[in-house]
Amino acid sequence: MNRHPLGLYLHVPFCAGKCPYCDFYSLPPTPELMDRYQKRMEELLLLWGRRLGRAVSTVYFGGGTPSLLGAERLSRLLEAVAKGFGLLPGAEITCEVNPGSVDRRFWGELWAGGFNRISLGMQSALPEELQLLGRRHTPEDTARAVEWARAASFGNLSLDLMLALPGSSPETLGRSIAFAAGLEPEHISAYLLKIEPGTPFARRSLALPDEDRAAEQYLFAVAELEGRGYPQYEISNFARLGRESRHNLFYWLREDYLGLGPGAHSFYGGRRFFWPRDLEGFLRGGGPQPEGEPLSSKEALEEFAMLRLRLCQGLTLEDCRKLGPEGESLFRRLSANARRCPGSCFRENSFRRVALSPEGFLVSNALLARLLDE
Repeated sequence: MNRHPLGLYLHVPFCAGKCPYCDFYSLPPTPELMDRYQKRMEELLLLWGRRLGRAVSTVYFGGGTPSLLGAERLSRLLEAVAKGFGLLPGAEITCEVNPGSVDRRFWGELWAGGFNRISLGMQSALPEELQLLGRRHTPEDTARAVEWARAASFGNLSLDLMLALPGSSPETLGRSIAFAAGLEPEHISAYLLKIEPGTPFARRSLALPDEDRAAEQYLFAVAELEGRGYPQYEISNFARLGRESRHNLFYWLREDYLGLGPGAHSFYGGRRFFWPRDLEGFLRGGGPQPEGEPLSSKEALEEFAMLRLRLCQGLTLEDCRKLGPEGESLFRRLSANARRCPGSCFRENSFRRVALSPEGFLVSNALLARLLDE
């Protein structure tokens, strides 16, 4: 058995209704569809567990709205994970939950089923923004969900916030940040709203903040969250010390993770693959497909660097040396290019570490192209 731990993502493709900004794969649930999904996932967990022979240290149930399955189904899926793969001691087990979508009993049952981390889709503390986003909960629902989760013994909670919403300002964002921090979660994710093609928002004329105003809100959020005890550790993520999302670090550290379910993506053994966004095909036995062509060694090194630079800890010479002479050469090229970029884009730019600042994160796509230029 490979002793290096694996990250596991389970995509639950059910949602009571599609929010106008959402591009994730989801469909309305029926008891029959959920039962078929449950059966197929349990089969796959046993199959892939035997095939890979690796225990998991993080499990993330995302969607969609995983809580629509109910605590009993979710707990059965986690049992299948333990049976197929094995759960390492202290494994991080996360479930996404929409505030207002579950009752108090759900929390106790989920905790008893082995879950120990919750990601709540709060998005905003302003009723008018929640209505605009098509969310079905209220700020009071979020506060109640946190209260019930704590009462059920959950000691690791994350809240989602959206930035640069139509008609928003630092003042309105500040109210949401104050509300979220007041609930004392261990982790907060704060994402700039992105208008995805094909979504209802893409077909509407929205009073979105312009690029400068959106950047202002992002920098405001970074400073405000830092001041409230949530230092930034990744472009869009903030946490109390030691409460970073261990599952998401698998993505950014380019470590092996397996995704199961329609729309789920995987990275394993240096290759990426995905399950098509087709629930019926998935239920009938359809398998995953390759995602693009395999990367060359040079492309893989550059991907490693780009993912590390999403993190506040950045890219180090020591990390690159572990990848051989090519890795060290890449770091020296990147470090030299960084010295020709504006200093405000970096929190550190030395001969041993390159790490982007919040200002650098805002222009990371263009900046990375310059850093990797030959």
